[in-house]
Amino acid sequence: MKSEIPVLDRTVNGKRLVYLDNAASTLKAKSVIEKMADFYLYHYSNIHRAVHTLASEATMAYEQAREKVAQFLNAQPEEVIFTSGTTMGINLLVNSFVRSGLLKEGDVVLLTQVEHHANLVPWLRASKFHGFRIDYIQADEKGVISKEAIEKATSVKPKIVSITAQSNVTGQELPLDFVREAFPNAVLIIDGAQLVPHKKINVRALNIDFLVFSAHKMMGPTGVGVLYGKKELLERMEPFLYGGEMIDKVTFEDATFNILPYKFEAGTPHIAGVVGFGYTLDFLENLGFEKIEKQVEILSRYLVDSFSKLDFLELYGPLDDSHHSLVSFNVQGVHPHDVSHVLDQMFGIATRSGHHCAQPLMSVLKRGSKIDFPNSTVRASVYFYNTMDDIDTLVEGLKYVRKMFVG
Repeated sequence: MKSEIPVLDRTVNGKRLVYLDNAASTLKAKSVIEKMADFYLYHYSNIHRAVHTLASEATMAYEQAREKVAQFLNAQPEEVIFTSGTTMGINLLVNSFVRSGLLKEGDVVLLTQVEHHANLVPWLRASKFHGFRIDYIQADEKGVISKEAIEKATSVKPKIVSITAQSNVTGQELPLDFVREAFPNAVLIIDGAQLVPHKKINVRALNIDFLVFSAHKMMGPTGVGVLYGKKELLERMEPFLYGGEMIDKVTFEDATFNILPYKFEAGTPHIAGVVGFGYTLDFLENLGFEKIEKQVEILSRYLVDSFSKLDFLELYGPLDDSHHSLVSFNVQGVHPHDVSHVLDQMFGIATRSGHHCAQPLMSVLKRGSKIDFPNSTVRASVYFYNTMDDIDTLVEGLKYVRKMFVG
């Protein structure tokens, strides 16, 4: 992989780069970047409009990317909508539900206490104006969502269940099949931003109504996301954005909309980004998603096992087989920002510190903490191009941090 990801060969502050901030964004493959450059240089044009050669080539490449995503998810191409990312996909759904009358005053939207702000704030703000109610599947003191908590939440009879597939703080993979069984009549929305990069989600097999995720968390370009939606639901929904391409007919009195998926893709999209995501999927499929998933599982277990031997760490999340790709922790007596800063400056290790866009979850973790919890954590997250040596270097760095600040 080093030939494909040259940055892994660089040094940071005199040390070999150890990149463990993959939950925030992943590194990019050189071959994909080169193909995107070729597209920009020799094949770029606006899409879906003109009949000249460049426009035809660009449109074909864009729609081929859509077909690749559909195959990846076991969906139909018209059910795949390109967005700017997970956040945009969720905002699109919230606003479209309200505009379409699919979400009304008195309805209940069920979330979990481990949601990213992107799957929390849009619902909260819309509820203030439209009168529907928000309820939560409760997390325990380690931030874990149990099956018992899911079953308990069935009593609220939600119209919509919108949950993460994997917490970006605890690393827990939620039991999506169990959630679907528990809420058979609810509209099920899945935030797949953390899970999709290393584990395929079959939307048909899981009977998911909507799935959102971002390309940049799986080696793709920034500014590109996917919204999958069941065709029968998308056809009932009012668009969130209005403008070019999503229009069928406009008069001075009103407008009618294009067919799916173009009905939800107003304006000129991130054309090269979408095309580049298609190249990224080719790259990942050639590597083999089964191999990627297995490698992430191996590294995740090694990360948890290595951390469990450090008695000065407080770890969060389930730390069992439902745990994947990342671990959030605190070093007793040291602020998370200091931990990340020293790891970077002294060891060339990239980690993330902060509340990880999950401030409500921090209040849950604080209740169960045995240390002076600083309302934030350090997060180390792996992807398949990481190695056990990377984790060993991190462990060495954490021992240094503990000795430096505490002795």
